[in-house]
Amino acid sequence: MVDSLDHELLQLAARRMAVVSEIAAYKRQHHIRIRDPQREREILEDRARRAEEMGLPKGEMEAMFRVLLRASRDHQASLRTELPYETPSLTIAVVGGRGAMGALVARMFGDLGHSVLVTDHETDLTPGDAAEVADVTVISVPIDATDDVIRQVGPRLRPDSLLMDVTSVKSEPMRAMLDSTRASVVGTHPMFGPSVHSVQGQRVVVCRGRGDHWAQWVSSMFTARGLAVVEATPEHHDRMMATVQVLTHFQTQVHGLTLARLGSPLAESLQFTSPAYLMELYMGARHFAQSADLYGPIEMKNPATPAVTATYLGVANEVADILASGDRDRFRDMFAEVKAFLGPFTVEALEQTSFLIDRLVERT
Repeated sequence: MVDSLDHELLQLAARRMAVVSEIAAYKRQHHIRIRDPQREREILEDRARRAEEMGLPKGEMEAMFRVLLRASRDHQASLRTELPYETPSLTIAVVGGRGAMGALVARMFGDLGHSVLVTDHETDLTPGDAAEVADVTVISVPIDATDDVIRQVGPRLRPDSLLMDVTSVKSEPMRAMLDSTRASVVGTHPMFGPSVHSVQGQRVVVCRGRGDHWAQWVSSMFTARGLAVVEATPEHHDRMMATVQVLTHFQTQVHGLTLARLGSPLAESLQFTSPAYLMELYMGARHFAQSADLYGPIEMKNPATPAVTATYLGVANEVADILASGDRDRFRDMFAEVKAFLGPFTVEALEQTSFLIDRLVERT
């Protein structure tokens, strides 16, 4: 009976998605945005209330409908809902298109109806040959190789075309692009990795270099695929990445190396795990499961890295001194300073992490 009911649920989900397809066609015809936050709030409030009336767990049912809504948005984006019918199909060359991020970029542009040329080490098509015929050339190669590839490819672009990158640092690649070509230039940085299940709601930074028309085109393409676009100068981007990426990765590396050197077996610590420790461990293990050659250049090439790491080490010594001294007043002052900095975000953090902990416990 349970299997039969679950199959019915799947059939209902399929019927719901079919209705979503009709909604997507209407939205595209009438130039309506995919996401309607007010409508989503109404849906979630209504479903949670009805679930409670039926004796179902409110939080879990709300979580289920949040997943359905995300799947709905992703489906609408795949149907090009926010792309006007008159949008021309362009030729997009992705240099490094066999890599994980390059492949994701290629799929995104392909989903939007563009013709995609993939060039990489093992392809017969060379980056230069692809750039000569492409309307848009996207550089998606390791950071250490980015500048060299840009300077090789840049001179071969048509002046009316676009050169863009997806690199995690922006100042140096932007200078290289502007110096190497007469084409328009836009720098981008997707704030997510290629392993995400959906790009819906993910952020991407766009830095204008040369050619406002192309910058607007890039933003419209990302928006049509469900991404949230943030504009910044290359310098401001790199300053923000010192906090968002460098500080986060540095902290994760220090935490991971400390665990490794403390010598306590991982399996033993997991027998006593709290949800907070488990979340921290998952994020750390995710980091170290990936390539050192990915994270090293992100941290080493950011001009603000020395200031970030020096501040971190100074604060670590300060907190260690507070703990060693047993000074409760200094400990409370430290807590108060950080809490004042975070402000109302602490309330949101309590709510969101409680949700994450519930989901994590379910899966483990």
